[in-house]
Amino acid sequence: MYALAFGIGTKNAKNDWLEIYYPRPVFKPEQALIDSVAKITGYKGGNTDIDLSEQDLGALSDSVTDAEQQSLVEQLKASVKPVVLTILESDSALQSTPETYLKLHLLSHRFVLPNEQNLEGIYPLLPNVAWTERGAVDLDELEALQLSERLQGRVLEVASIDKFPKMTNYVVPGGVRIAHSARVRLGAYVGDGTTVMHEGFMNFNAGTLGPNMIEGRVSQGVTVGGGSDLGGSASTAGTLSGGGNIVISIGKDCLISANAGTGIPLGDRCTIEAGLYITPGTVVQIMDEDRNFLKLVKARELAGQADMLFLRNSQNGIVECRTNRKAIELNTTLHSHN
Repeated sequence: MYALAFGIGTKNAKNDWLEIYYPRPVFKPEQALIDSVAKITGYKGGNTDIDLSEQDLGALSDSVTDAEQQSLVEQLKASVKPVVLTILESDSALQSTPETYLKLHLLSHRFVLPNEQNLEGIYPLLPNVAWTERGAVDLDELEALQLSERLQGRVLEVASIDKFPKMTNYVVPGGVRIAHSARVRLGAYVGDGTTVMHEGFMNFNAGTLGPNMIEGRVSQGVTVGGGSDLGGSASTAGTLSGGGNIVISIGKDCLISANAGTGIPLGDRCTIEAGLYITPGTVVQIMDEDRNFLKLVKARELAGQADMLFLRNSQNGIVECRTNRKAIELNTTLHSHN
């Protein structure tokens, strides 16, 4: 069994799910929990989501033996919002909105790393909704709610129109600092000790292993190793934004300086100077430790290697790669979030 979770969410007037919050998802649940759930719901196997009535919740609260889940089910009995049980027997392609939200929760709860689970079919299953102070609202129902609020002398705050909500409305992982929560999407993996500054951005199915300083962009599919720093406006090419099918990763103790970026994977202890973006096709002049010319290569030939220093020659503008013997060490005080 891959995962199981009880959730509470929002449906539109057509009874379609808009979003689901899973407070305590269970990754690889024990068979006893599965059996106790199946006894009440009639679950026979496979990946599925089951809408739960108040009567169902009452029976489950008596049947579920796991103390934490039993406590959650007991609380859900008082919900005025729809409640759902989502069961993933296997990590297969997504089939429903509840399944999709559960897999995003698994990432942000740090049960799985980016690129470790099957997210095939994700976009059609995430409705584009208005994220408001009243929660998720179907776009076809937004005007009526705005008018209703105005008639009561209030203005409905619409924070965004998007398929993905901000992570912190669903999951707040321990040991992190997030200066602007709207810039971290649900489904981001934010490692212990990570700081995401105001202009930093972390997409779904992307993340930092911690500790890290993120003032730039961690695009979809990108993983940043512990001790690495993305400077202001630095960026990484995701699989949706120029990276194609190449999975970009950044190793440990790297520095992508301000306004710099990479479209190739980097090993440990690499540095890219400020303002320099390395694409797979960038022509790079390889230099030895004494700065003697060795050869010209395309940057893709250097993918994944460690101890590289990328910079432009100030005289001719040619991109050079030199051995980088000095690893970048982050200030440990900045990354203590206790």
